Amino acid sequence: MKNQDWERFGEDIRRTVQDAVDSQDFNRLNQTITNTVNHAMDGLEKGIHTMGDAVGDAVDKTAKNFKNQSWQNSRRQSNGNTYRYQGGPGQENAGYRWNPDSGQRREQGWQGQRTQDRAAAAGRQYRNVQNSPSVQKNTRLFVSTTGTKVGGVILAAAGYTLGISMLLLLILVVVVGITAFDFSSSFRVTACVLGAFLGAGAILAGVGTSLLGKVKRFRVYIREMGGKEYCEIKELAQRLKKPPKYIVKDLEKMINKGWFMQGHLDGQRTCLIVSNEAYAQYTDLMQRIEKQKQEERLEKARRAEEDMNMDPQVKEIIRAGDEYIKKIEKCNDAIPGEEISAKISRIQTLVDRIFDRVEQNPENLPDIRRMMEYYLPTTVKLLEAYEELDAQPVQGANIISSKSEIEKTLDTLNAAFEKLLDSLFQDTAWNVSADISVLNTMLAQEGLTKDDFKK
Repeated sequence: MKNQDWERFGEDIRRTVQDAVDSQDFNRLNQTITNTVNHAMDGLEKGIHTMGDAVGDAVDKTAKNFKNQSWQNSRRQSNGNTYRYQGGPGQENAGYRWNPDSGQRREQGWQGQRTQDRAAAAGRQYRNVQNSPSVQKNTRLFVSTTGTKVGGVILAAAGYTLGISMLLLLILVVVVGITAFDFSSSFRVTACVLGAFLGAGAILAGVGTSLLGKVKRFRVYIREMGGKEYCEIKELAQRLKKPPKYIVKDLEKMINKGWFMQGHLDGQRTCLIVSNEAYAQYTDLMQRIEKQKQEERLEKARRAEEDMNMDPQVKEIIRAGDEYIKKIEKCNDAIPGEEISAKISRIQTLVDRIFDRVEQNPENLPDIRRMMEYYLPTTVKLLEAYEELDAQPVQGANIISSKSEIEKTLDTLNAAFEKLLDSLFQDTAWNVSADISVLNTMLAQEGLTKDDFKK
């Protein structure tokens, strides 16, 4: 059956329902719809899925028309009394309420409030979307499935009614044929016709049941989101006890049909996002993460290139220095006490900066050989000894005295490392001092010094 035929069929259903609503007489509604279904059976298998959409659209149109008509009638009977919006954004009970003293709604104030609401919503961050007001009542996000549900009920009811009726008739014909030993061509034709109608009824029932199941799952998805604008697929899968792949395909179909009016799936297909705003925030976040990863890859490549061009001796010194720094950090984690921990952290910071300086200026390599050959190994041994003493259950006089001596030695090492780091910057300090002297001389020649301005 062609799409035009199904549209005509849906229009017949819509007109029938509309007539019943207008006349308030529903007695012959079921019989009329059944007759219409029987007339459309010839092309059922080819166009059955389109029929569900046509029925849903027809019922939606009828519901809207009936709602508009009822609203207009109520306005004519209200004698100028109207509903007026009460409540602010985010309030549960906000809405239009009866106000007999007002003849009109304050449209400008309401429009201004809506503008403020949109401005506030635009400032939300993606990480706070879960705290947004409930979106279950937001018609901009979810389509109404009432019409589709009614269409599914009609299809399922018609299918089961037709199928059961044809099955009983087929059984009756077979019994009569067996009893009368009449298996003529007329018997076979009758049996085939009844079988065809039985199959058509089964298809109708299957499509109607499928529509009802889809509507039910759609509403479960909305309810499971709990007012959030996004939800993980695994949560929906656990709720429905379905595989995640099934949920993804189901959601894709609903998004394509427009049920989630602003629906999106994330790039990994692990999250459902139901608003364009939240999806834009997600996209922006993914772009920032990708940019950060790209920068990290470039930095890693740059460091790798520097390592390749680095002097082997410098590379070995830095590698050994990193090992010492790790040992110092390990000892610091194992030794309690804020005062001793501060001293160890100071050593760790100074040594780390010394190696950074050597990496930037390999010509300073001879200056740290003594540190590598004696100071650092001695520092690690002292820290390991302190860790062993501090772990003793009984802190006697000798243990306390030894720990005190080690702490004083750490102060001495800190002073030595500070002096070494300062000496590594001596050449830079000289160069800066020379540049400043030259600059002051030039400024004095031009009469631009501070003393010249006082004159």
